[in-house]
Amino acid sequence: MAARWLTVRCRLCLPLSDRRAGPFGQAPSCRFYSGSATLPKAEGADVTGIEEVVIPKRKTWDKVAILQALASTVNRDTTAAPYAFQDDPYLIPTSSLESRLFLLAKKSGEKAAKFIINSHPKYFQKDIAEPHIPCLMPEYFEPQIEDISEAALKERITLKKVKASVDMFDQLLQAGTTVSLETTNSLLDLLCYYGDQEPSTDYHFQQSEKSKELEEATEENHEKSKKKAGHQFGVTWRAKNNAERIFALMPEKNAHSYCTMIRGMVKHRAPVQALNLYTELLNNRLRADIHTFNALIEATAMTNEKLEEKWNNILELLKQIVAQKMKPNLQTFNTILKCLRRFYAFGKVPALQTLREMKAIGIEPSLATYHYIIQLFYHYDNPSKGSSLVIYDIMNELTGKKFSPQDPDDDMFFQSAMRACSSLRDLELAYQVHGLLNTGDNRKFIGPDHRRNFYYSKFFSLLCLMEQIDVTLKWYKDLIPSVFLPHSQTLIDLLQALDVANRLEMIPQIWKDSKEYGHTFRSDLKEEILMLMARDRHPAELQVAFADCAADIKSTYESQDARQTAPDWPANALNCIAVLFLRAGRIQEAWKMLGLFRKHNKIPRNELLNEFMDSAKASSSPTQAIEIVQLASAFSLPVCEGLSQRLVADFAISQEQKEALGNLTALTSDSSSDSESDINEGK
Repeated sequence: MAARWLTVRCRLCLPLSDRRAGPFGQAPSCRFYSGSATLPKAEGADVTGIEEVVIPKRKTWDKVAILQALASTVNRDTTAAPYAFQDDPYLIPTSSLESRLFLLAKKSGEKAAKFIINSHPKYFQKDIAEPHIPCLMPEYFEPQIEDISEAALKERITLKKVKASVDMFDQLLQAGTTVSLETTNSLLDLLCYYGDQEPSTDYHFQQSEKSKELEEATEENHEKSKKKAGHQFGVTWRAKNNAERIFALMPEKNAHSYCTMIRGMVKHRAPVQALNLYTELLNNRLRADIHTFNALIEATAMTNEKLEEKWNNILELLKQIVAQKMKPNLQTFNTILKCLRRFYAFGKVPALQTLREMKAIGIEPSLATYHYIIQLFYHYDNPSKGSSLVIYDIMNELTGKKFSPQDPDDDMFFQSAMRACSSLRDLELAYQVHGLLNTGDNRKFIGPDHRRNFYYSKFFSLLCLMEQIDVTLKWYKDLIPSVFLPHSQTLIDLLQALDVANRLEMIPQIWKDSKEYGHTFRSDLKEEILMLMARDRHPAELQVAFADCAADIKSTYESQDARQTAPDWPANALNCIAVLFLRAGRIQEAWKMLGLFRKHNKIPRNELLNEFMDSAKASSSPTQAIEIVQLASAFSLPVCEGLSQRLVADFAISQEQKEALGNLTALTSDSSSDSESDINEGK
């Protein structure tokens, strides 16, 4: 096509007389141009000049290059839900709990559809995808070869039929058929990978969940959680299982046979057996590959030896790698660092030595490498002064870099880095980490939904603590809810930032948002909002808005009472709501709140009773004032005497009311003296 295009261009540049001479007079790889007075001409040559055209090499584009170019022209919509949740608008989650349920339901639907397709493949033969997408087509899990042969054994191994493969292998041995070493090693690979158990349909999902559980248990140092997670999701190595039996029956074993067994034992938490088998491998004068050495390093860290002995054993394995003239890979160093983070303070110096050695031999660290180092130096959110500079060196080295996946734990770096920033209370460092996240495609390493929420919660909490309020509110609009859905503590941090900046007029909007995000019944959040609104007096317009907000919060407590057999009205909430109603001029609602103190047996504050007394004085209502004194007397409050004096001084009351008031005061003083005597006796 390119040659034809060049030929057409050449013809267009020829004079009319040249075109009539014939289309093939000149080579198609030449370009013609008219002569110039500034260019020297050869003697006797009155022809058009010729310049050779260099055709550029063909460039191979990625299949999704056009989509990537189009995507680069579109920015993230801060008003839209995350892409994973873009479905029926009614189903878009509004809280972190709903988002988790949404993702689990979506995953469950995918697995159910896959199960139906694989169970009835004959109904799904039509391939409508262009180009062909293999993962959308049915998978055939039933073996087609029925006779007893090595080919049937290979087929069952390919289909990951653990029990059927073992039965076929035993039948071949009983029939006197010799199974090749390659096929036997493939069977060992299958048995060691799945721990000699039949894999379930959601095996890979369970494995990822298991790794997350073990990771969280390791980070929090909860050995019980770790054992529970391993028991619930993992498969432990059983002694004398089919893998060990078949390995013992093999007439000849090569290095692959030993390496498979060692890696299977380490994977399923049998480190002692793996180390013993490695000794047998050395006695047979065989060599392990680098992947087996990585597993042996992990096995060494799992033994019940002292930390120094474990480190010396790891160094011995590294010396053996050098002696066998093998080069360690990225996983070798990452495995060492992953083990060293369990060594606590002892592992800090070896970790830095490992990182320097890694760079010295030309291996570029991955994000998981720095994740392990950060976890080691910033353990439990209590970084020591000596370790606080490590993350600064890491970020100075990583700033501006783009990463590609190299380790399964690469997606944990940003979570651990932001945790360290939060511990150090360093906002500039947090901005640096966030800038690295937004460099290139590094956003892909943010991890699953719960890690993304953790990262942004820590980042936003740090903004609330240390950033100016206008900038914080800008981040609030940019991140919520388009990136993550906030927890109640995140909103409490924002409320405290508004309090420090004296921007309390934003509180009603924050309460409205908190309802949208599923925090309607969060008592700690509601009490924080009520406390901030009722703490000081504000302009009348703002007091009206606060009273409306308080009435909305009051309705949530009432609906909560209807759902619970034992209603719970906090005393602080009752006090704050009543004060807000009084200050906004909603007197009747405020007096109804006063009756709830008796109903729920909650003690009102002295300041609240005094404000009620002021309200009664403003409306010239001695009946209301007497009711306040009666309430204080019912709870035997020391303020009762002062309220009685105010009642007598500020209100015109009858003789009967005075006698009743005197009886209330006497009862209150008697109960107060009795309580004081009980305290003295106790002393």
